[in-house]
Amino acid sequence: MACRWLLGLCMPLFGLAPLPLQAADTLTWLISDLPPLTFFDGPQKGQGAIDELLPMLIERLPEYEHKVVHVNRARGLQMLQAPALSCDPSLLWTPQRAKWVVYSGPAFSIVSNGVAVRQDRQAALAPLVTQGKIDLTALLQDEQTRLGMVAERSYGTFIDGVMARTDAHYRVLHYGNDALGSLLQMQRLGRLEAVLGYWTEIRYHALRQGIDPLTLAFYPIAGAMPYQRVHIGCSDTPQGHQVIEHLNGVLSKLPQDKLLHAYANWLDPALRAQYLTDPPRFYRDAP
Repeated sequence: MACRWLLGLCMPLFGLAPLPLQAADTLTWLISDLPPLTFFDGPQKGQGAIDELLPMLIERLPEYEHKVVHVNRARGLQMLQAPALSCDPSLLWTPQRAKWVVYSGPAFSIVSNGVAVRQDRQAALAPLVTQGKIDLTALLQDEQTRLGMVAERSYGTFIDGVMARTDAHYRVLHYGNDALGSLLQMQRLGRLEAVLGYWTEIRYHALRQGIDPLTLAFYPIAGAMPYQRVHIGCSDTPQGHQVIEHLNGVLSKLPQDKLLHAYANWLDPALRAQYLTDPPRFYRDAP
């Protein structure tokens, strides 16, 4: 009888007990080593444009537990296709990826990819160059030229389209974590003639490999736009769509000048001045 009386007294108190807090969902950020967008190590660690952007994104998504994972591009793309919530803040849009990645609007722009060759090979490639730009289709069809590329990387819609329409026989693909550095070493040893990539990234990795960037020449791709738009891409899940919907509302409110200068600081002075002027027009005019 006493037990029943005690239970009846305590029941209302049970209803007042706080409910356990629901654990926050985990959002995994997939970060690749892409100087000058991201720096994993060295004196510039954390000083890239994406390094500046990521804390801003995390701050604006307080409802998630955030986890940062360092991956190469191939691994990152695999993880984006898994059902877990993952996002990459440094993706180019491609029609293939859009089948399983949900994209934000443009976060910022970068100077487009081009081709780096050794200075002592410029004369051999001169027939492929017009007004300082290289014909990528002709380069890919040249039996004397092997082109080094990072596997699973998109180089932009135009360049990817040229690749899709051209025989892959003379391409050298590298899948490693230091893929671009390895390709530059292969170029130095004469195992390939040209390397496709961003000039800022190529110069950075050349220095790390002990290669003087002044021994290299860089050519933009004829027909490609001068700048490419970088997006945030998340796994194509209901949660991924929620993250992108939220971020689309805040991207325009981010300190764009800070992001642009974090990237522009790695350009040579003449290109830097042009870049800091061009992006607004680029976003307005680009399809």
